Amino acid sequence: MIDVNALKFDQNGLIPAICQDRQTGEVLVLAYMNRESLEITLEKKLACFYSRSRQSLWLKGETSGNYLHVDSVTADCDMDALILKVDPDGPACHTGATSCFFNTIVEPEKGDDEFTMDGLYELLLSRKELMPEGSYTTYLFQKGLDKILKKVGEETTEVIVGAKNSREETVYEIADLAYHVMVLMVEMGITPGDIREELKGRHVIDKKVKQEKMK
Repeated sequence: MIDVNALKFDQNGLIPAICQDRQTGEVLVLAYMNRESLEITLEKKLACFYSRSRQSLWLKGETSGNYLHVDSVTADCDMDALILKVDPDGPACHTGATSCFFNTIVEPEKGDDEFTMDGLYELLLSRKELMPEGSYTTYLFQKGLDKILKKVGEETTEVIVGAKNSREETVYEIADLAYHVMVLMVEMGITPGDIREELKGRHVIDKKVKQEKMK
């Protein structure tokens, strides 16, 4: 443990703070803190920043409800930058994206290991925002919720039928279902973080029940 007074704030009394999803490791936000916002962060266990444009404190999520619950705070080797491991209540970016970092400058090497469900969610989110012509995803968003729900229902049936035939067919149909469920999530403003939090809550309850039974 280090003394907060050992941190090196810049000439404006600020220090950069990187917020990282505690469970996925994804970088969500880069913002700045002054001493007061850092003290609030440590006290409330909620990420609080200093807005350089507004020249005022900024409790992340105070308006949107998408708070960043702070699990740990770590300083770098020079003591002039911070990493906050957080549990987000929802999208970290004001655009509705999971992370503020989605403007690609250099594409990664293509490969199967590059795929993530969070990455698929961000892609579908961009489809909803940009609505490119000729995209099946665009077609679903244009048709709206009823069409998306119909497809989710159809794909659920296909999973059941596939499971009666073979493992390979079941995998294929589950992939189709997962895609359409993700489209539904984007349409309804549900994020992967929302699902993780729901499952996390169930896990905690299940763990407590097991502990009670062992007493």
